[in-house]
Amino acid sequence: MLLNGIKVVSFCHFLQGPAADQYLADMGAEVIKVEPLGGAYERAWSGANVYIEGVSGFYLCANRNKRSIAIDLKNPAGKEVARKLIQEADVVLENFRPGVFARLGFDDEELKRLNPTLIFASASGFGSSGPMLGKPGQDLLVQARSGLISVTGNAASGPTPVGAAVVDQHGGALLAMGVLGALVRKLREGKGTRVEGSLLNSGIDLQNEPLVNWFAGAIERNSLDRHKSLATWFHQAPYGVYPAADGHVVVSLCETPDLAEAVESAELRKLIGLDRYEDRDAFAKALAEATAKFTIAELEERFDRHNVWWAPVKYYDELLTDPQIVHSEVFREVDVRGRKIHLVNHPNRYDGKVPDLRVLALDIGEHTREILAEHGFGRAEIEQLFSSKAVTAPDEQSQKGAA
Repeated sequence: MLLNGIKVVSFCHFLQGPAADQYLADMGAEVIKVEPLGGAYERAWSGANVYIEGVSGFYLCANRNKRSIAIDLKNPAGKEVARKLIQEADVVLENFRPGVFARLGFDDEELKRLNPTLIFASASGFGSSGPMLGKPGQDLLVQARSGLISVTGNAASGPTPVGAAVVDQHGGALLAMGVLGALVRKLREGKGTRVEGSLLNSGIDLQNEPLVNWFAGAIERNSLDRHKSLATWFHQAPYGVYPAADGHVVVSLCETPDLAEAVESAELRKLIGLDRYEDRDAFAKALAEATAKFTIAELEERFDRHNVWWAPVKYYDELLTDPQIVHSEVFREVDVRGRKIHLVNHPNRYDGKVPDLRVLALDIGEHTREILAEHGFGRAEIEQLFSSKAVTAPDEQSQKGAA
């Protein structure tokens, strides 16, 4: 794979950081996930309270292809283990609140001392400085602060959140991109790099197109008011969601005469020649009234025949049987302690192939012993680390449970 031989040590939790290093892991990097003795935070929370044989669905979505070591970073012996991992790494990632990793003993100077060419990547809510420094950073909070919620809604619905953690996921992708750029620099120049990503910047980056148009066009807030079918404030009609007799469709790009013929709408024919942005509400209203008379199958035949760009609105329970999704191997069936579930695969293909699932650390510290051995710790040293509670592994957890 692309990143074979690259070693990444991740002190990440929740979604932004784990998403970033999962992209790297899928591309072949050896990623070691450092967890506290009680496990990463995402092991103890899951959306809709979904746990698969005791494993959080939230954990499973962002921790593929990583090995797990459980270390108490407040234990002096645990710190020494972390230092050894860092010394042998190409990349270290962390997404504690700003200043926490430094207070644990791993500030920039210490990391440079341990590994002069290290790539040190941090993800946070609002960056490493500024008036928001001490504030919690989380996807929904940033959707609000970045303006995304305000423009996703309309006058009728009010501000409307996106139905997924898009800022977290995009932030993870951007952080992984930054790490990849730093790896190229390291290979070419032998230099390390400090890479910083933030949710706020990621939320703004998601809105590059509308923000440029907003400021350059001196747009005012009343431009957000639009017909409920229109998806955005800045696209021409008919760009949006429209009712069908048995569901909904979206309509993107088309010519007004073609659209009017496709749905046999006299009202749309009257609008031919008008500006589809200035008169967007009239277009949207006429189209919504027309599409509601047809089934999705009928609209498919009509739209395709008249070169209208469209798509059916799918629900999650329809995705696993979608022909293109099946063909593209978007999902992977995985066995989790005897139960089959579907994970989302890495989004890219390399030489036509989906990256393999090499490892899935279902237990806290599942690979603690083998990682310690690989980093030069002898058998007696390893047992001493367990005795001092500097590290843990599943067998130790089992013994605690039995006690």
